[in-house]
Amino acid sequence: MSLLSSLSKSVSKSKKRLGRGLGSGKGSKSGRGTTRHQKAREKIPIHFEGGQARLVKRFPLLRGKGKNKSMIRKPLIIKVSRLNVYKDNETVDNQTLLKKGIIQKRDVRFPVKILAGGKLEKKLVIKIPVSTSVKTMVEKLGGKVG
Repeated sequence: MSLLSSLSKSVSKSKKRLGRGLGSGKGSKSGRGTTRHQKAREKIPIHFEGGQARLVKRFPLLRGKGKNKSMIRKPLIIKVSRLNVYKDNETVDNQTLLKKGIIQKRDVRFPVKILAGGKLEKKLVIKIPVSTSVKTMVEKLGGKVG
């Protein structure tokens, strides 16, 4: 004698009803994928979005404006007071700035410019671009620029 609770379940999932109106969620093309839609046809461009404005057209300013800008980067700015780490008559260029730890390794390939900010106390030979006020400061101490 078997109890009702010990019987195995015989629940089967009901089949989806396709093609029963747009409101059902399975109307129109009845879940047939891309076999019977517009995308099943030939000669439809990749950027076609079913009549909606395509992505390229939606952002008109991104098409050509600023696209071909050159890779010029603004110079890295160093204050003149940071050059007091050098000894007298030492040359200042990108390689020595890297050795002294004033710039990082990734900054060597970019331009560097020295601007006034603080006081310079050493006589230096500078081989990188400087501002006019820094140039007069260096030449007053007996150093060279250029």
